[in-house]
Amino acid sequence: MSHDQALQSLPHGPEFRFIEELLELDPGVSGTATYAISGNEAFLKGHFPENPLWPGVIMIEAIAQLGGIVGQCDPAHASLENLRLTAVKNAKILGTAPPGEILKIRASVEGRLGKIIQIKGSVSTGGSTIAEGTVMLSGD
Repeated sequence: MSHDQALQSLPHGPEFRFIEELLELDPGVSGTATYAISGNEAFLKGHFPENPLWPGVIMIEAIAQLGGIVGQCDPAHASLENLRLTAVKNAKILGTAPPGEILKIRASVEGRLGKIIQIKGSVSTGGSTIAEGTVMLSGD
Protein backbone atom coordinates (compact mmCIF):
# COMPACT_ATOMS: atom_id res chain seq x y z
CA MET A 1 0.00 0.00 0.00
CA SER A 2 1.38 3.41 -0.97
CA HIS A 3 1.56 6.27 1.52
CA ASP A 4 -1.21 8.08 -0.37
CA GLN A 5 -3.45 5.01 -0.22
CA ALA A 6 -2.70 4.63 3.50
CA LEU A 7 -3.69 8.26 4.14
CA GLN A 8 -6.90 7.78 2.16
CA SER A 9 -7.81 4.86 4.46
CA LEU A 10 -8.66 7.36 7.22
CA PRO A 11 -12.44 7.50 7.58
CA HIS A 12 -12.32 11.17 8.68
CA GLY A 13 -13.31 14.02 6.43
CA PRO A 14 -10.64 16.57 5.56
CA GLU A 15 -11.93 18.95 8.26
CA PHE A 16 -11.01 16.43 10.97
CA ARG A 17 -7.88 14.84 9.55
CA PHE A 18 -4.74 15.57 11.57
CA ILE A 19 -2.31 13.54 9.48
CA GLU A 20 -1.10 15.44 6.40
CA GLU A 21 2.02 13.65 5.29
CA LEU A 22 3.02 10.09 6.02
CA LEU A 23 6.82 10.04 6.34
CA GLU A 24 7.39 6.42 7.37
CA LEU A 25 5.16 3.37 7.43
CA ASP A 26 6.06 -0.12 8.60
CA PRO A 27 2.64 -1.75 8.06
CA GLY A 28 1.22 -3.21 11.26
CA VAL A 29 4.23 -2.00 13.28
CA SER A 30 4.81 1.77 13.28
CA GLY A 31 4.55 5.04 11.42
CA THR A 32 5.63 8.66 11.45
CA ALA A 33 3.63 11.55 10.02
CA THR A 34 3.36 15.32 10.11
CA TYR A 35 0.67 17.95 10.43
CA ALA A 36 1.34 21.64 9.81
CA ILE A 37 -0.79 23.91 12.00
CA SER A 38 -2.04 26.53 9.55
CA GLY A 39 -3.89 28.70 12.05
CA ASN A 40 -6.99 28.53 9.84
CA GLU A 41 -8.50 25.61 11.76
CA ALA A 42 -11.91 26.89 12.94
CA PHE A 43 -11.55 25.69 16.54
CA LEU A 44 -8.35 27.72 17.06
CA LYS A 45 -10.45 30.91 17.13
CA GLY A 46 -11.80 29.77 20.48
CA HIS A 47 -8.70 27.93 21.78
CA PHE A 48 -7.69 30.59 22.67
CA PRO A 49 -8.70 34.04 21.38
CA GLU A 50 -5.62 36.23 20.99
CA ASN A 51 -3.32 33.26 21.77
CA PRO A 52 -4.27 30.20 19.68
CA LEU A 53 -2.80 26.90 20.90
CA TRP A 54 -3.22 23.44 19.46
CA PRO A 55 -5.54 21.42 21.77
CA GLY A 56 -4.04 18.48 23.63
CA VAL A 57 -7.04 16.29 22.82
CA ILE A 58 -6.39 16.87 19.11
CA MET A 59 -2.81 15.65 19.61
CA ILE A 60 -4.22 12.43 21.10
CA GLU A 61 -6.62 12.20 18.14
CA ALA A 62 -3.64 12.53 15.75
CA ILE A 63 -1.93 9.59 17.52
CA ALA A 64 -5.15 7.57 17.13
CA GLN A 65 -5.46 8.48 13.44
CA LEU A 66 -1.88 7.48 12.67
CA GLY A 67 -2.31 4.34 14.78
CA GLY A 68 -5.38 3.47 12.70
CA ILE A 69 -3.37 3.79 9.51
CA VAL A 70 -0.57 1.62 10.89
CA GLY A 71 -2.95 -1.02 12.26
CA GLN A 72 -5.20 -1.16 9.21
CA CYS A 73 -2.22 -1.67 6.87
CA ASP A 74 -1.04 -4.80 8.71
CA PRO A 75 -0.65 -7.55 6.08
CA ALA A 76 -1.14 -10.22 8.76
CA HIS A 77 -4.59 -8.95 9.77
CA ALA A 78 -7.72 -8.04 7.85
CA SER A 79 -8.80 -4.42 8.11
CA LEU A 80 -11.42 -3.77 10.74
CA GLU A 81 -14.71 -2.11 9.82
CA ASN A 82 -15.85 0.96 11.74
CA LEU A 83 -12.53 1.41 13.53
CA ARG A 84 -12.98 3.88 16.40
CA LEU A 85 -11.01 5.35 19.28
CA THR A 86 -12.39 3.59 22.35
CA ALA A 87 -9.94 4.32 25.17
CA VAL A 88 -7.08 6.61 26.13
CA LYS A 89 -4.52 5.61 28.76
CA ASN A 90 -1.59 7.43 30.33
CA ALA A 91 -2.07 10.53 28.19
CA LYS A 92 0.19 13.44 29.03
CA ILE A 93 0.13 16.90 27.52
CA LEU A 94 3.67 18.15 28.02
CA GLY A 95 3.71 21.31 25.92
CA THR A 96 1.91 23.52 23.46
CA ALA A 97 2.09 24.40 19.78
CA PRO A 98 0.92 27.63 18.13
CA PRO A 99 0.01 28.13 14.46
CA GLY A 100 3.00 27.77 12.17
CA GLU A 101 4.40 24.74 13.99
CA ILE A 102 4.82 21.39 12.28
CA LEU A 103 3.78 18.49 14.46
CA LYS A 104 5.60 15.18 14.12
CA ILE A 105 3.36 12.29 15.10
CA ARG A 106 4.65 8.81 15.89
CA ALA A 107 2.57 5.69 16.53
CA SER A 108 3.40 2.03 17.06
CA VAL A 109 1.24 -1.03 17.58
CA GLU A 110 1.84 -2.44 21.05
CA GLY A 111 -0.57 -5.33 20.70
CA ARG A 112 -3.78 -6.77 19.32
CA LEU A 113 -6.53 -8.75 20.93
CA GLY A 114 -9.33 -9.79 18.62
CA LYS A 115 -10.80 -6.60 17.21
CA ILE A 116 -8.84 -4.28 19.52
CA ILE A 117 -5.55 -2.61 18.64
CA GLN A 118 -3.40 -0.92 21.29
CA ILE A 119 -1.30 1.99 20.00
CA LYS A 120 1.43 3.93 21.78
CA GLY A 121 2.29 7.31 20.35
CA SER A 122 3.72 10.76 20.72
CA VAL A 123 3.58 14.22 19.21
CA SER A 124 6.61 16.47 19.05
CA THR A 125 7.63 19.80 17.61
CA GLY A 126 11.02 21.41 17.48
CA GLY A 127 12.54 18.21 18.85
CA SER A 128 10.47 18.32 22.07
CA THR A 129 7.72 15.86 22.93
CA ILE A 130 4.54 17.78 23.66
CA ALA A 131 2.08 14.86 24.01
CA GLU A 132 2.23 11.13 24.53
CA GLY A 133 -0.11 8.34 25.39
CA THR A 134 -1.64 4.99 24.63
CA VAL A 135 -4.91 4.62 22.76
CA MET A 136 -7.15 1.66 22.09
CA LEU A 137 -8.87 1.32 18.75
CA SER A 138 -11.62 -1.19 18.12
CA GLY A 139 -13.73 -2.19 15.18
CA ASP A 140 -16.11 -4.74 13.79
